[in-house]
Amino acid sequence: MCTTASRHLDEPLAGTAATARTWLLIEQPGPWGAKALTSSHLDPTIGRALEAAAKGTGVRIALIRRPGRHADCGTLAERHVYAAHTTPGNVWLHSAMTADPEHLLDLDFDALGMGDRHTFDSVLQGGPHTGDPLALVCTNGKRDRCCALLGRPLAAELAMSGAAGVWEVTHLGGHRFSPTVLVLPYGYAYGRAEAHAVKEIVQGAREGRIVTDGCRGNSAWERPGQAAELAVRAALGEHTAEALTVVRTEGAAPRWEVTVAHTDGRLWRVFVAQGAALPPRPESCGSVLGSPARMDVVAVRAMGRATVAVAC
Repeated sequence: MCTTASRHLDEPLAGTAATARTWLLIEQPGPWGAKALTSSHLDPTIGRALEAAAKGTGVRIALIRRPGRHADCGTLAERHVYAAHTTPGNVWLHSAMTADPEHLLDLDFDALGMGDRHTFDSVLQGGPHTGDPLALVCTNGKRDRCCALLGRPLAAELAMSGAAGVWEVTHLGGHRFSPTVLVLPYGYAYGRAEAHAVKEIVQGAREGRIVTDGCRGNSAWERPGQAAELAVRAALGEHTAEALTVVRTEGAAPRWEVTVAHTDGRLWRVFVAQGAALPPRPESCGSVLGSPARMDVVAVRAMGRATVAVAC
């Protein structure tokens, strides 16, 4: 199993989260294929159109379903839909119900990716989500068997514990870190997750606090920014959810300089280098051996305070 090799080799988690400023989640029970938007009980024509509409907008679409057995059932009368924007300073989670997923094609995906919630609310009659934070557990065994073998028992255990915001999700990336979990609204992803840890993570999100143990990064940032932000959190012992923002990333692989700002005006320059995870290991079950990229923080340097407000 790819997870066994990754865990045995102690592959670092920081800087490995999927990238998305905005997540759009569509309830779709029943079986999922490897490319779930076009290989599930969701109309594949709608799935392809949604993929095309979201491309290049900063919106990532995933299917969700409640934990449990997944009979090959028919069409839902109504389905849950969630949209979450994860950029600090404009974090939100809205929800809606829809009887016709084709209505999702009326969304302004460019606006949604920039954090404009009005298109979601006007098209779907949505509004702010008032329940628990969402804990999305990747369970799509058609993508990788580790996600099913490790993710589904975790989702079931969390659901049985009474956690109301638990859903199975189609794909979060990083199969070798299964079980993988994304917590919304703040957009922090976690790897090698265990039930007790996820409960603490969700409680933290409820309180506006980020748990950094086992964290892969905030999906709002590209991978160097994810690693840099977590490094600053570690250096400060900072857990407030929206305290830090990645304001600038300079350079290109294999080296970047990332500027991270605190809401109190402090700035840090973080030096991130791309390395190769060695020795080679499978990036997913059944794949050839490879050396996946890793984000190594070389240095964290304080820069004083910003002289102007940081726009988020």
